[in-house]
This record gives sequence, C-alpha cells and structure tokens, in this order.
Amino acid sequence: MIYQIYFSPTGGTKKVSDILCRVWNGPERTTDLMRPENKKDRNGQEEQLSAGDLCIVAVPSFGGRVPEPAADRLRKMKGNGARAVLAVVYGNREFDDTLVELKDILDAAGFACVAAVAAVAEHSILRQFAAGRPDAQDEKELTEYASKIKKALDSGKELPELSVPGSRPYREYHGVPFKPEAGRRCNRCGKCAEECPVQAILVEHPEHVDKEKCISCMHCISACPVQARRNNRWMLFMAGRGMKKKCAGRKENYLFPERL
Repeated sequence: MIYQIYFSPTGGTKKVSDILCRVWNGPERTTDLMRPENKKDRNGQEEQLSAGDLCIVAVPSFGGRVPEPAADRLRKMKGNGARAVLAVVYGNREFDDTLVELKDILDAAGFACVAAVAAVAEHSILRQFAAGRPDAQDEKELTEYASKIKKALDSGKELPELSVPGSRPYREYHGVPFKPEAGRRCNRCGKCAEECPVQAILVEHPEHVDKEKCISCMHCISACPVQARRNNRWMLFMAGRGMKKKCAGRKENYLFPERL
C-alpha cells in the first residue's frame, strides 16, 4: 500500500508530497498529521504499517526542526519495516537538523528509510520568500528523482544506507513571536479553532489565541474562510527585512542519496 503521511499547515508541504506520490499513482491511503481524528485506527490503536508498504512522509522545517505535533504523531506509529521516502520542506532559508531528526524518529518507529529530499516551498510566514514554489522546475526535478527511487525499489536493487545532513543534538528551537489573531472580519464561525493542530484557539472565542500553545504554523490563516486572521504587519515588515539576506536568491532542492 502507498501511504501519504504529511503535516502541512499552509499547503506547501502537501504540494511537495503530492508530486512525489504521483510517481506511484498514489496515495492509496492518506494520513494528515494535522488532524487529530486520524491519530488512531478503527480499533483505537495507533497506525500500524507493514514491510510491504511504501510511505511518503513529509513535514515542514520549523526553525530547523520537525514540528513537535508531527514528531509526536510519528513517534506513536508502528512502521514494522515499511519503506519510507522522507521529505522535508523549507522556506528558502535552511532545513538545518530537520531531516536528520525526521530520519531518527522514523528509524525509532520501525520504518526503513530509503531516500530523502529537502525541497523548497513558499515561506509560511514571510510569503514573499520562495513565492510560488514548488514551481514547474521543482516539479520536474522532484518527479525525476521519485521515478529513480521507484525504479530502484521495483528492481529489487539494494539501496545504500540512507545518510542525511544534520547535527545531534539538534539545534534548539523556541518558536517565533508570530501568533495570528482575528481582526474585524471574524464572524466566529469556529473554522480556525476546529482545525488548529494544537487547540490553541477556543471555539467560543476564536478572536483570541493561546500564545503558549500556538506553534505559529499559520494554518488558521490558511483555513479562515473570510481571511480574518493575520499577523502584526509591522512585525512582518521588520522580520522580512531581517531575513532578506538569508532568504535571498533561489535555493535548491536536495536529494539523498544524490545518485541512484
């Protein structure tokens, strides 16, 4: 079975995952790590896979780390030897230790990690960086690489042990100051509260956010049907100026192993 497992608050990570999955004409089963209703199977157990399964596991890089809600969900899965293609998606800065952390989590959960990509998508907060990515060039590159992975696996070729960049201990990440709040357009429909992966928004008071719980994933902004939620514009402007040099130019996608 072909599994698509992803955590994609603003859609960029899912776009990358979709590109990779298409090569396998999949997925046959999807697990959205953002949604608590997918945490367990029909028997109330955490998801279990088998050695014959192939999983595309995709997460964004939050400050160079795997988002904790995604990490927590993945740790509870039972890979049972299922092969995994890893995808870490970053917003044109760096992915730092995200890929090695993701591999460590999946290794510990019993997955067999066979290949990995670090792909660029539009920055989830400062949307001017990597705007429009993944684009046609990215899609071509990722599709060609996924096709090589599939060909190698279908042929029974033994792939080299997967090695990815990153450091242990992982870099520290203490979040960012961007905590979206609702403006005058908010009609209290509750959509943002319903879809928040960490329940940082109360259904009764969606105009507010619990800043201690909020992980700044920006999903509430994407989910709001009336575009009522936003970040402080002055903070966005200043952050954009500060990140301009680090995020300048077109960053590349990385493939591991580079040659198959």
